[in-house]
Amino acid sequence: MADKFDYDVLIIGSGPGGYVAAIRAAQLGLKTACAESRETLGGTCLNVGCIPSKAMLHASELYEEAHSGALEKFGVKVTGTKLDLPQMLSEKEKAVGELTGGIEYLFKKNKVDWLKGHASFTDAHSVKIGDKSYTAREIVIATGSSVTPLPGVEIDNAGGVIVDSTGALSLPKVPKHLVVIGGGVIGLELGSVWRRLGAKVTVVEFLDQILPGMDGDVRKEAAKLFKKQGFDIRTGTKVTGAKATKTKATLTVEPAKGGDAETIEADCVLVSIGRIPNTENLGLDAIGLETNARGQIEIDGEFRTSVDGVRAIGDVVPGPMLAHKAEDEGIAVAEWIAGQVGIINHDVIPSVVYTMPEIASVGLTTEEAKERGHEVKVGKFPMMANSRAKTNRDTDGFVKVVADAQSDRVLGVHIIASLAGTMIAQAAQAMEFGATSEDIAYTCHAHPTHAEALKESAMAVQGKPIHI
Repeated sequence: MADKFDYDVLIIGSGPGGYVAAIRAAQLGLKTACAESRETLGGTCLNVGCIPSKAMLHASELYEEAHSGALEKFGVKVTGTKLDLPQMLSEKEKAVGELTGGIEYLFKKNKVDWLKGHASFTDAHSVKIGDKSYTAREIVIATGSSVTPLPGVEIDNAGGVIVDSTGALSLPKVPKHLVVIGGGVIGLELGSVWRRLGAKVTVVEFLDQILPGMDGDVRKEAAKLFKKQGFDIRTGTKVTGAKATKTKATLTVEPAKGGDAETIEADCVLVSIGRIPNTENLGLDAIGLETNARGQIEIDGEFRTSVDGVRAIGDVVPGPMLAHKAEDEGIAVAEWIAGQVGIINHDVIPSVVYTMPEIASVGLTTEEAKERGHEVKVGKFPMMANSRAKTNRDTDGFVKVVADAQSDRVLGVHIIASLAGTMIAQAAQAMEFGATSEDIAYTCHAHPTHAEALKESAMAVQGKPIHI
């Protein structure tokens, strides 16, 4: 079917977008290859991102529960608890190996060719990998993103003093004082890991609140909960420089709005101020493909770039840099290439912060809804009033439903709860089908479950929750 080309589809990058696109394309009968320069498949997410960070979050939660005495109220008395960090890191690597190996198996099962090495364009239908050239009818750029550098702060993951998210997943020992530069998702997650394991954690955020882009109520409540857990959160603060020795780092900071500078000393500094698209060294100039001001590749509704035969998905294109967004785009782009209709609703992409409690959102925040001209009705229900949260003693947080006041259509859902990441799926599905708050309110939910809080928050939109 490839005709004069080596492949029907060649995907550059095997992260969540790339490997999913490759498998789906192969399932649709297209001769498919995927170029990947890492030793393992799965991209940042599986190797040094989503997966290892969740393994460390889970392990550190278990350690803190046992070590802090939190289990004693349930009649579980644990004495002599101690941390075996090498074992914890080993278990993380085991999970990563199982999942990256699983993708390699799926490539073989679906007859996807793994072209090992860095791919760069020589023309719109050709790439060079090492000393070999490959051609394809369609080429999909799915190269993901990398950590945004901070001027004046040099990353040295091997040294373990000033690190990025990759280095923070493999610290050889628990730092006494960890400073996290950036109060976003990744910084708060990895800060949570090391705080639970015994580090003092200071978060330095340039903006006046943590978790930029999230609903205002969520940002305020999250800051309160993190401070309660022991985080030292310094908002409205700018880092102007960093110096590191083999064992210590000294940061220079000042108020974001101007003021006197001061220094902060730490055993470890985590730079986590965002991510930038990976478009360097792809040979985009060879095909005349330019990026926008943010370094992203602009696409149309079928993921086509301005160059015929070249498409792009995931972190390199506009939109949230989320693995599941890339996966859905991977399926959709493969279906478009196969002559089908690829479907993805970019208005209903959930996001999750995997701290404890978890924080999850989908759709518009209250602020965004008002900015877009909606008159809104809001329903909130505290987890304190949820029976299952009460029995489990995990009552922090709330569920918030934002609905259009005229149509009652749900515009957004925002959750802080121990199971928020799982709970948000129901909200996303409801919104995908155009649900009203009344639709959710009159849907029977099992009792006792955390999910009942979503039902009650939907009832609260109409001013009629039962348990508050």
